[in-house]
Amino acid sequence: MATPNKNREQSPYYIKNITFNKVDIKQSPKHIIQIKNWIIDTLLSEKKIPGFISYNFCSDNYLLKINKQYLQHNYFTDIITFDISEGKTISGDIYISWDRVKDNAKTEQTLFHVELQRVIIHGVLHLCGYKDKSPKEQKQMRDKENYYLSLLSK
Repeated sequence: MATPNKNREQSPYYIKNITFNKVDIKQSPKHIIQIKNWIIDTLLSEKKIPGFISYNFCSDNYLLKINKQYLQHNYFTDIITFDISEGKTISGDIYISWDRVKDNAKTEQTLFHVELQRVIIHGVLHLCGYKDKSPKEQKQMRDKENYYLSLLSK
């Protein structure tokens, strides 16, 4: 678990603003309270205020429909983040394909739960303003992911 942030006394309030929803699948992450606290600690470390964040776990096909409808992309992806943040208050809807995360874990030769955590924090980092289009941005994003993943495992 991440080192407790000095603002952790606000966590119970923030925790209820982070939701995990199953859209068209039966699976969901384990250790939800720990993951929510980790998300809050990440946001506070980034000097952001946790707002309302909705994680929606779904299938490849469900996320493909969203990708086509809202982004005009006709391909599978592991995550789509809709940012509705205002100033330093971070809010958004994050859709994660359970199928893509499983495939990514196999490809990256990592455990499923580790890849899922990476994608979860990847969405938070997008909401914080980090991009991943250029090689430089991708490296910064991966470094941030690795840093925050290391805090979760402590």
